[in-house]
Amino acid sequence: MDRSNYNKRGGGRNTGGGRGDYGRGGGGRGNWNQQQPQQYGNQEQQQYGRGRGGGGGRGRESGGQHGQHTYQAPAANPNAWNRVASGHPVGSQAPPANPSAWNRVASGHPVGSQAPTANPSAWNRVASSQPVGSQAPTANPSAWNRVASGRPVGSQASSGHSQTLNPNRHDLQVQEISNRMPSLSVTDHSKGGLVPIKRPDRGTLAMRPVKLLVNHFPVKFNPSSSILRYDVDVKQESDQEASSSTRQLKKAIPKSSLRQIQEKLCLDYPDKFPLKQLGYDGEKNIFSAIVLQAGTYKVEFFGRSYSCTIKFGNELNLSKLDDFVRANASQVPRDVLQALEVATKANLYREKVSVGRGMYPREHRKEDDLHCGVAAYRGSQQSLKFTSNGLIMCTDYSVMPFRKRIDVLDFLIEHIREVQSVDDINRYKNKVMAALKGLKVSVTHRRTKQKYTVIGLTDKLTKDISFEMEDIEGEKKPHMVMLTDYFKEKWGKEIVHKRIPCLKVGNEKKPNFVPMEFCFLAEDRRFPKENLGKEAARKLKELSLLAPENRRRQILNMVHDEYAPGRHGQKCQYNLLRGKFVTAKPLQRWGLIDFTRGHRDWINLDDFIPKLKNRCTNLGVIMEEPLYVHETNMRDLSNVNAVSRLLNWFVEECRKEDKGRLQMIICVMPERHDGYKIIKHVSELEIGVMTQCCLSQNANKSNNDQFLANLGLKINAKLDGSNVELVERFPHFNANDHFMFIGADVNHPAAMNKSSPSIAAVVGSVNWPAATRYAARVTKQAHRKEEIVNFGSLCLDLIKKYVEVNKVKPNNIIVFRDGVSDDQFEMVLNKEMVDMKQAIYTEQYRPFVTFVVAQKRHTTRLFLDNKNEVGNVPPGTVVDTNIVHPTNFDFYLCSHFGGMGTSKPTHYSVIWDENKFSSDEMQKMIYDLCYTFARCTKPVSLVPPVYYADLVAYRGRMFQEVEMMETYGSGSSSSRSVSGSGSVSGSGLFGQYVYNLDQNLKDSMFFI
Repeated sequence: MDRSNYNKRGGGRNTGGGRGDYGRGGGGRGNWNQQQPQQYGNQEQQQYGRGRGGGGGRGRESGGQHGQHTYQAPAANPNAWNRVASGHPVGSQAPPANPSAWNRVASGHPVGSQAPTANPSAWNRVASSQPVGSQAPTANPSAWNRVASGRPVGSQASSGHSQTLNPNRHDLQVQEISNRMPSLSVTDHSKGGLVPIKRPDRGTLAMRPVKLLVNHFPVKFNPSSSILRYDVDVKQESDQEASSSTRQLKKAIPKSSLRQIQEKLCLDYPDKFPLKQLGYDGEKNIFSAIVLQAGTYKVEFFGRSYSCTIKFGNELNLSKLDDFVRANASQVPRDVLQALEVATKANLYREKVSVGRGMYPREHRKEDDLHCGVAAYRGSQQSLKFTSNGLIMCTDYSVMPFRKRIDVLDFLIEHIREVQSVDDINRYKNKVMAALKGLKVSVTHRRTKQKYTVIGLTDKLTKDISFEMEDIEGEKKPHMVMLTDYFKEKWGKEIVHKRIPCLKVGNEKKPNFVPMEFCFLAEDRRFPKENLGKEAARKLKELSLLAPENRRRQILNMVHDEYAPGRHGQKCQYNLLRGKFVTAKPLQRWGLIDFTRGHRDWINLDDFIPKLKNRCTNLGVIMEEPLYVHETNMRDLSNVNAVSRLLNWFVEECRKEDKGRLQMIICVMPERHDGYKIIKHVSELEIGVMTQCCLSQNANKSNNDQFLANLGLKINAKLDGSNVELVERFPHFNANDHFMFIGADVNHPAAMNKSSPSIAAVVGSVNWPAATRYAARVTKQAHRKEEIVNFGSLCLDLIKKYVEVNKVKPNNIIVFRDGVSDDQFEMVLNKEMVDMKQAIYTEQYRPFVTFVVAQKRHTTRLFLDNKNEVGNVPPGTVVDTNIVHPTNFDFYLCSHFGGMGTSKPTHYSVIWDENKFSSDEMQKMIYDLCYTFARCTKPVSLVPPVYYADLVAYRGRMFQEVEMMETYGSGSSSSRSVSGSGSVSGSGLFGQYVYNLDQNLKDSMFFI
């Protein structure tokens, strides 16, 4: 069959849209009732793939048979890679001709001793062996016409489970309750604990099969064994003379110190606490393979006394893991899984530096020095999880920047560009203070392992510092001593660098003064990636984004060192160099503020403005001349009040030129700066004008056409335009289904922040059926609270906006939730979903609801197992067999094209589904959605509702940080429209802590 006969879809402005290898986008909005399939613009549309084991889906040649998972070959060679097969053709029960090409998995019994297999090559192979799935579009040309025009195609319609619509009613309450309304009421939800749903079926829609490798290593364990859990309580013993109030003020013991105290306990009492038979979680639990003697034990650690109270907790039987693997238990035994994970990582905690799930060596490779006082450390991330193949250890390669353990003076010379020698330290004292404050150092003038926290620098130079010295024995009166004399007489050390300040270490009330030359960085402190210089950031990126084959080799080496004892499609994107937006909005009233005056990266506005106008015009966005252009420098971004005065003045100047509402202010900045946050805060919460910021160094590039096109994407989306829409309807829904996509996420403050609120964001699609425009709501809630407290009210507000746009309520709602772990699924169901239904349900309105959790923070990686193919798995690769949950409705989808490094698939778990999606329909719907992200011309790695919610939550974090600047920095303004920051309670009424955007921006995509 000649594909070219039907993949070239006619162009024109008022046409539908196509999608393909290099084309999607362009053209006009299109007519959903048109019979002839057409294209966005004049691009040739290629077949693109998604689907099971490969590709699939929208090319007309993707027909074929269903596949079944019918055979698992027993493990002929226990050292072979685990191969996961997703079935063969219908009716074929026999294994393939070459059994080695198929799944080598132990049949029936759990895979799994207390450590991963000694053979690091025991990867799981994911093979998608079935022929092309039969769910692909039919070859009947008339069916393609129906798809292009938006009418339902055959059996894909979902009228069996959806509500009916009354076509004669035009008011807002058009839904009538059908016989297939959701069966559970709100009260039913709240009475019992809801659990995630089971998988309805296996996906079959595919374009071609592909063999994959996955970084899952089988874990063996003895089901008859058990792990003993003990409660441990570590307290610092107070001095008898200390008052009760002083004892209460003692700080909590850091987690890193708790681990060291536990190791010291094992060293002091080796017969009672054998180190290699214990695992400690760093908090309240010790897991042991032997019986321990309960009691209270004293430990001396860095001159302080601690009491460790050990009590027996309970016995954790590994048979519970075996029961779950064999499907004899429905709930994951998380307490046993936690114990086993702590046990497998016990030695790593002692030998390496732990950051989150990552384990990093204490020494870096010589070639990984970033030459700014920082080095890249190559480590691993590991986690235990259940799959259809049993218990596995998922191991991935990871790189993290740490400050090097070097002398303080060497660190300053490397880290601060202006400090070329020790003599420059006093001149750049403020930068030195910022670089060192809060770090831990050790000293070299005496033998000790104690660490001291840097609290600042001395006001005086070393040569001028004196202090009152007290005689501990009381034989001499206190007398003043010069610091230089003290170190010479007491420690026999001659201070060389006397014309620089000393470090102040310890506490503010009674600090110690130590010359910098006797101090070295003693803590494995993670260095923020965003603070790296350009060259260091580039090198770190190269080390992090390894090609798939290199990453696979690194993982194998790490597993060997530490434990030595799908489906796919084609590359798809659309190119803006020739296409146009579907719905382009004109930019008639705009202004530009240039912050680059006097900077080396100043922008040539005479060149930039005409180029931007021409590029946007070519995309369909008619751009008039700016009403006003103002040139200034970065000093105007120094504080909130300065930015507020500038933007309010600028709006007034533009109003003098045109009385209409200013649509947008384009801000050109020479570098990344905190002023960006202030601009967004003032423009979106105070003056109600959209802003678009960009960097002058990108605008000044000679070949910047793609950069200007990307600016055009954002500008059009912020103006409520539509950059791209799908040619076909989303699967499962028919023409009478009014569906709405909702995305939700929570942004938490940094780990070191103990008081700032968490930021919750919810977005919802408002244009049906394209689902390309979203409205957003963002709110503050209690510190590090993951549950979205006002979720129901936020969703109700978004539904009202949907009704305002479409004149009808959605009868199918699909909620995508980001940022929750597996053990929080029930919280989402029993708290957030119940809250949502209580808020939106009425007697006449009860839409079908589906909840999907999207997870990116996992360590599973997929690799091609084909010598003829190199690079990443293509977009459209989806895996829903063997490496997924044994019973739950989950799958891995790699929807994006990985140009650098190794692609990370997104893990989707459908935890509630009243819409009754099949696996194929759910996977295809999410993959289709990934093409609709407004500021990218390729499919993105995360479903857009979640992606948008993440952007909105981050914007809310910006708002909160600016409020902190107002409160503790440059003063506050009385004209702000939000409440103060700090810790907040999540129990207040809806709206109490909601960021109230200006009415002109509230329902726009200001966050894009």
